[in-house]
Amino acid sequence: MHPRIEDYALIGDLQTAALVGRDGSVDWLCLPRFDSPACFAALVGGRDNGHWTLAPRSAEARAERAYRGDSLILDTVWETPEGSVRVTDFMPQRDRMPDLVRVVEGLRGRVEMRGELRLRFDYGRVVPWVRATEGSRVAVAGPDSVWLRTPAQGSTYGKDFSTRSDFAVAAGERTAFVLTWHPSHEPRPDQIDPFEALAETTDDWHTWSARCRYDGPYRAAVIRSLITLKALTYAPTGGIVAAPTTSLPEEPGGVRNWDYRYCWLRDASLTLNSLICAGYLDEAGAWRDWLLRAVAGAPDDLQIMYGLAGERRLPEFELPWLSGYQDSLPVRIGNAAVRQRQLDVYGEVIDSFHVARTAGLPAEPHAWSIQRAVVDYLESTWRDPDEGIWEIRGPRRHFVHSKVMAWVAADRAVRALERHPRLGGDVNRWRAMRDDVHREVCARGYDAERGAFTQSYGSRELDAATLLIPRVGFLPGDDPRVVSTVDTVRRELSHDGLVRRYSTEGRSVDGLPGGEGAFLVCSFWLADALLLTGRRAAARKLFEHLLTLRNDVGLLSEEYDPAARRQLGNFPQAFSHVGLVGTAFALQDGAGAD
Repeated sequence: MHPRIEDYALIGDLQTAALVGRDGSVDWLCLPRFDSPACFAALVGGRDNGHWTLAPRSAEARAERAYRGDSLILDTVWETPEGSVRVTDFMPQRDRMPDLVRVVEGLRGRVEMRGELRLRFDYGRVVPWVRATEGSRVAVAGPDSVWLRTPAQGSTYGKDFSTRSDFAVAAGERTAFVLTWHPSHEPRPDQIDPFEALAETTDDWHTWSARCRYDGPYRAAVIRSLITLKALTYAPTGGIVAAPTTSLPEEPGGVRNWDYRYCWLRDASLTLNSLICAGYLDEAGAWRDWLLRAVAGAPDDLQIMYGLAGERRLPEFELPWLSGYQDSLPVRIGNAAVRQRQLDVYGEVIDSFHVARTAGLPAEPHAWSIQRAVVDYLESTWRDPDEGIWEIRGPRRHFVHSKVMAWVAADRAVRALERHPRLGGDVNRWRAMRDDVHREVCARGYDAERGAFTQSYGSRELDAATLLIPRVGFLPGDDPRVVSTVDTVRRELSHDGLVRRYSTEGRSVDGLPGGEGAFLVCSFWLADALLLTGRRAAARKLFEHLLTLRNDVGLLSEEYDPAARRQLGNFPQAFSHVGLVGTAFALQDGAGAD
């Protein structure tokens, strides 16, 4: 059986990431980038598809784990009848090649340890040739090569197409394993000192975390979420992946399994705002610059997502040799939604630049010309139907949220020209567009009988994305239509305060079978909406409930099943952690009344 999603912890080096289970097994790792083929794919298959287990031999061993301070260094303390041992897992920020380091330290008594390394390249499909050389083991297959440096006092041997290690650690002893990837055609990479790397990595993370400007009552949760966002950043370009995993299901055994190892434009403005509020202007600037490069080109060619460096081709295909997480098939690589038309992303792009401009980030000379072209294009297309924020794989519709975000694009462009008229642009025409969008959404997107803005024109279905209406400024929080929409969504789309994106019962708008859990970022949006409609106590209560859904090391996935009390979807999810940071800052600002 697969562990629960929340049983995993994240480590990474700002270019890729690994998931480590409570049982001491690394079950997911893509090398050398987030979107590279996995060499450990047990997460979405079986142990034969690649993993690296390092744990006490005793069947009675029990583990407790935590990150080392405000870092991404994972300490797991194992208690056994014979003694206790600490395993420290981390990935140092790389100079050139990625390293995964596992340090074993004896704390009490003498503990017998076991290790099993089963490398399988190309998402668990390719068995490498492994040989011993120069005191290490090297595994090679095609373009991939991995070196494993093992302790000198350990017994390492091959068995059943895996590398095994048997050794013991006494109190006060310390040893380390280092796994290093490099292209197979290149010479062996330089070796790192694992203990020096641990000290440097600890210092790097603690120095970075100390820059956080949040000093409210939820500092530990905010810091952990910011560290997670930093860990999901691809350092060479500044792009932030939605999650480091693919095909973790929205419903166990279902088909709603997607690849999230890419950068979504939709995440841009909310992520920027969170980074800026927390004082991380360098990261915000890098993300803004990634966005600027990605969207450069003709506005009609804008995509909803891109690769880590802005790559446009993300073809979707399936991996039939993998059994899926808890038999959730198919396992998908790539994302066909990249071809969808989602008009809301134009608003997200313009709002992102507005957020950056308001925060005082230095403007690139060509940034305004790109924004101007985007708004001009949207002026002629905002009346068209699209697939909407939730990437509906069905007929296009006039989604209300898409229209609201078209209003956001026009509004932010108008505000930019009002403040900086020398930028250039037809402000009167953009004001007219803003007014037209507003009138149409209020006339066609609000159902007075339902007492809510609906998912699309002519529909009676609800959509959690309408909770953003007061947040983006389309209507004020005290507008009766906003209050009624928040109350209706809260009543009909939520369970125990946790909000679904939309109803998946009956003939679901997305055309897919099965259901899904509550969408965690939507639940944070509900807390924000409650705050903006004057219900501060309810917002705080919901936020604190959401904090209890984090796993033992403070991580959130995409969704949560309130009935089974478990996390669902790709993990950890950047958008969920962006929502947490945003709501924490909103509560600190003191908006709303008790």
